[in-house]
Amino acid sequence: MQTEHLKVTGMTCGGCVTTVTRALKGIGGVEDVKVSLSGGDATVQYDERLTSPEKLKMTITGAGYGVAGAKSAKPESPKSGCCS
Repeated sequence: MQTEHLKVTGMTCGGCVTTVTRALKGIGGVEDVKVSLSGGDATVQYDERLTSPEKLKMTITGAGYGVAGAKSAKPESPKSGCCS
């Protein structure tokens, strides 16, 4: 079991936390997810044989958020409609 700490950008409300949490929990091999709005981060425990830090980052950016330090063409802002 591995633990990955990711700095998530673009979260502005509890809905954002829920979206990121659900997206990460939907990955095969992810055992536990803790997302903090105030800290702007996610801590993920996962089976390294089934997924990878790159997959975790891609899932977060695919949900419409950014990951600090990750190379991504997506803007670092919440999905439209989340907080409007």
